[in-house]
Amino acid sequence: MTTRRTALAGLLSGALLTVTGLSACGDSGAAAAGEQVKELRYQGSVGAVTLPELAADLGYLGDLKLKWIGNTISGPQDIQAATTGDTDFGGAFNGAIVKLAANGAPIKAVIGYYGVNKDTFSGYYVLDGSPIKSARDLIGKKIGVNTLGAHHEAVIKTYLAKNGLTDAEIKQVELVVVPPVNTEQSLRQKQIDVGTLGGTLRDKALERGGIHPVFTDFDLLGEFTAGSYIFRDDFLKKNPDTVKTFVTGVGKAIEWTRTTPRDQVIAKFEEIVKKRGRSEDSSPLQYWKSFGVAGKNGVIADKEFQTWVDWLSRSGELKKDIKATDIFTNQYNVGGAA
Repeated sequence: MTTRRTALAGLLSGALLTVTGLSACGDSGAAAAGEQVKELRYQGSVGAVTLPELAADLGYLGDLKLKWIGNTISGPQDIQAATTGDTDFGGAFNGAIVKLAANGAPIKAVIGYYGVNKDTFSGYYVLDGSPIKSARDLIGKKIGVNTLGAHHEAVIKTYLAKNGLTDAEIKQVELVVVPPVNTEQSLRQKQIDVGTLGGTLRDKALERGGIHPVFTDFDLLGEFTAGSYIFRDDFLKKNPDTVKTFVTGVGKAIEWTRTTPRDQVIAKFEEIVKKRGRSEDSSPLQYWKSFGVAGKNGVIADKEFQTWVDWLSRSGELKKDIKATDIFTNQYNVGGAA
């Protein structure tokens, strides 16, 4: 699961500039009039393999190429880059996509790429012996998260609200931005009261012992796709076949990871990381379990956006009414419905 660190405020300010200035941005590949681009610019993740990278290596993208322009650990930053035309697609938490779209960014989600299940989840951890045992115990406490305005903030506030805290009480729970690689140390040094941990970082911390979760996003919400890849509306209009190839290929890669033995999936990841030659530490790949995507082929369900539309509406963070179906489409996904 890709981590996120850039505050959503920066994302939204960039998005509003984009609405007026997007026409100045070009697509990759500089395709001639009437032709569709055959190369997609994107951001990757250090020491990890993204689904588009896997799809490309498996040959699921056909003659469509990917052009890596750098790495990110922030979903909000990634979709900002796609919105401004610095990349051609980006991925983030669905709630961040909702907020960006509601603020006028011309984007559409086309396929889910990460989610939550019994193997792939984030927990909100405290030290053994901590007095924090319930939502009400979090009032006045500090919770370390990787970014504001994204997955973890939404989950935490949903947990607090579901457990009866008022808006005023929820505001007393302080969210502190902590780089994911520093979260365990910050928790053990008691710089924060609760640390958000998922994936490799969670598993390594649990191996060292002395911590346990107050709750997890899987406990709270069950299985769901949490994040999606987006394209700009103008890109979709000019390059429908390119997007269909991309979405269908990524969907096939999702299913490949479900049906292929885990050790073989990890071996493929290691092969991809080695081939790209960026001097990365591939040891965290050993902890990979799944991408957590709920829908077959990454098909997006209404509830995976409507949940966050409703949450943001209740919290007064949406400036206009918006429907889930305004934000996503499955029309490019051969495994889904139009």
